Amino acid sequence: MPKILMKEKKNMNIKRAKQEIKDSIEAYLTKDNYGEYKIPSIRQRPILLMGPPGIGKTQIMEQIARECEIGLVAYTITHHTRQSAIGLPFIREKEYSGQTYSVTEYTMSEIIASVYEKIEQTGNKEGILFIDEINCVSETLAPTMLQFLQCKMFGNQKVPDGWIIVAAGNPPEYNKSVRDFDVVTLDRMKKIDVEADYEVWKEYAYQAGIHPAILAYLEIRKEYFYRMETTVDGKAFVTARGWEDLSQLLKVYEELGKDIDREVVFQYLQHLKIAKDFANYYELYKKYKEDYGIERIFTLFKRIGDDVESCFNWNQETIGRLKFAAFDEKLSVVGLLNGKLSEMFAESYRQDAYVTELFGWLKQLKTGKTLSQVVKEIHEDFNEKKKTEKLGKAQEHMLLDVIKTLESYEQISKAEHLEAEAEFERVREEFKKEPAKLEQQIENTTKALDNAFDFMEEAFGQSQEMVVFVTELNVNYYSVWFIKENGCDKYYQYNRGLLFDEQQAEIMAEMDELERKF
Repeated sequence: MPKILMKEKKNMNIKRAKQEIKDSIEAYLTKDNYGEYKIPSIRQRPILLMGPPGIGKTQIMEQIARECEIGLVAYTITHHTRQSAIGLPFIREKEYSGQTYSVTEYTMSEIIASVYEKIEQTGNKEGILFIDEINCVSETLAPTMLQFLQCKMFGNQKVPDGWIIVAAGNPPEYNKSVRDFDVVTLDRMKKIDVEADYEVWKEYAYQAGIHPAILAYLEIRKEYFYRMETTVDGKAFVTARGWEDLSQLLKVYEELGKDIDREVVFQYLQHLKIAKDFANYYELYKKYKEDYGIERIFTLFKRIGDDVESCFNWNQETIGRLKFAAFDEKLSVVGLLNGKLSEMFAESYRQDAYVTELFGWLKQLKTGKTLSQVVKEIHEDFNEKKKTEKLGKAQEHMLLDVIKTLESYEQISKAEHLEAEAEFERVREEFKKEPAKLEQQIENTTKALDNAFDFMEEAFGQSQEMVVFVTELNVNYYSVWFIKENGCDKYYQYNRGLLFDEQQAEIMAEMDELERKF
């Protein structure tokens, strides 16, 4: 009897899945010399993204569409009936071999119509049709979904060429209402299994500005990042979506001076034990921030002539207390340092992008254009990018700031009745303020980073806490950018040691593996 070999199922993290989808889209949309897709539509397998709820499947589709500069139409299929998905039937008279017959046809599917509307709206003839919760459809709609995945059609309407189908669903262990796909359907799809991964999410979290208290907490309680349990009281769960939504609430509540207790936290982290634990930690987090004077660490500067120097003025009693604190408390302080630095790195990045963009538009004045013409062009450019959905929120806000500044320059020019040459000189004088602000921001951030390293050295020396501190700098997009652009001697010193230790650990692991084999 032949042996059946079972392959181990390989799950991807969301970062790898995103790249896999981007690679597939690039391949699907590649054309030959005749302008035809090298992989014809019939061979462009729909991508099926299977994974637990709340890990960011919908978010990555928005990112992919923006990064690939293509359209996106997203639907949660459970909201649809058979009629809205297929279209409504109507009777049409048709003649065959000289005889007239009544034939049933269908109006256009709402989903297909949305694709054509998106093409009209954005001008993007290529895009992604994203169908979420694909395996949770009603019994009446299930056959329609199978036809859609196999034939890329709803009723008698086909998804336009150039539009890639991506579907997402939850495995049965997370949702009792899911339906299994048959082999015939799966054999026509490109299936990607995704799992929750805190380390990958953390990279995104820094870039998205997730509240530092959440990152500090999860660094201590990584096992609480994602939970899905069945208890006597029903489902208890925590997801990446829950942490991100809670982060937004924390920030706004802090601005408004509102208290956050376990009842509020439980509305987002629907696992009572974890909600209570985080609520308690959040109170400790705020206490550590005050007790250890975190804000002072970043503002202990003094000016000597044109230079800024650090003032080493830590409270030695505080340092002594920290040295003998519990490990969780030490990690919380490291998290506080990284959190504050992350805010400063992100602001430096934003200001740098703003000044660079502003300078790029002002350069056009050298070509003979007036300020009014430049303002008109940036408005047109912004509206076009907005229309074609090529702007993320951060980029949109940055461009709005640039537009606001250019309009203020235009008002100055009009108020002072400036001609072309005088206008250019006046604008140049005004613009000088912006690089000066950026330089000041970078200077403050550089000294804050130096101070953080000095504080870490005095409190912990070359310890595990220092490794955690440097490791967090390595996974933060904005800190990597800042250090690459502006340098930091202490970072290079400690990072070299960290990399050496990692390489040594990898070599030892390889040697252990070889020993096991032989």
